Amino acid sequence: MKLYPLKFNPIFKQRIWGGQKLREVFGKDIPPREKIGESWELADLPEDKSVISNGEFAGQTLGAIVKKYPKQITGDANFTTAFPLLIKFLDAEDILSVQVHPDAQTCRRLGKGQPKTECWYIISAPASSCRKTGAGVIYKGLKKGVTKNQFAKAITEGSAAELLAEVPVQVGQCHFLPAGTVHSIGPGLLIAEIQTPSDTTYRVFDFNRIDATGKPRQLHIEESLESIHFDMSSDELPVTTVGRLVDCEHFRVDKGHQAKGCELLLAPGKVNTMIFITGSGTIRSAYGNYVEFRGGDTLLIPAAYEGAIRFTDDTQYLTVTVPTR
Repeated sequence: MKLYPLKFNPIFKQRIWGGQKLREVFGKDIPPREKIGESWELADLPEDKSVISNGEFAGQTLGAIVKKYPKQITGDANFTTAFPLLIKFLDAEDILSVQVHPDAQTCRRLGKGQPKTECWYIISAPASSCRKTGAGVIYKGLKKGVTKNQFAKAITEGSAAELLAEVPVQVGQCHFLPAGTVHSIGPGLLIAEIQTPSDTTYRVFDFNRIDATGKPRQLHIEESLESIHFDMSSDELPVTTVGRLVDCEHFRVDKGHQAKGCELLLAPGKVNTMIFITGSGTIRSAYGNYVEFRGGDTLLIPAAYEGAIRFTDDTQYLTVTVPTR
């Protein structure tokens, strides 16, 4: 079997804080006038599985192809269960809820949930940040010295957001958020999110919003307080802009840039996930098949694949790999 770079049908998620920027920036065919906050580009979760959109495997799920050709797809990474990444684009037209994801130890202690570590790459942002509205900022961790008791009290008083570390962001930054980091995203940001394959989210505070049915969304205060790492401040969480953006036990993220007309060789041996932020091009193998891409596409490059990328426009991209187990 001659494997090739795999493209997927995005899975769109309607969110109370979403917008239409995925259509405006990437030309994605999202439902008009709906608040689409997330586009899941690559997923292998029990209830959300990416379906291949190109080539001979079109219509089959990512998990099914990995199971059928494990060595050819994963190489030395040797995935024994689900694909170990979840790739998304996030459109925050409004501010997100204050939330946290548990680590593995917390999941065991609570007896539920899946751990989640993530990073955010800032694709677009307002020209200047505004602390009053939260535009152009993220909330990453707690202000230094905030204790569990202080934060629990602030939740009951409706002032939890005031204890978060507010961080103005710029296009091209990557922010690492390990499990246990309480966080939120301010309005006006378009983000690429790379994370472990989990959809466990504990909501601490939702700015007193109501959903389409006129009811407030569910909060998970007890689970949140158990999950937050109160001994970790935002100053300890790295912000990167070039080269190796993230290097953790779950995934590595590298930032690349190629000018129009350049070529990049793809050597076999390691499975790569490529997230194209801008530009366009063609990936072609030695035996002739090719796959086209443009900004907003996410491609899985099988470990057994050998070929080259020719860039037809100035292109920025992220390459995500999984450490060998």
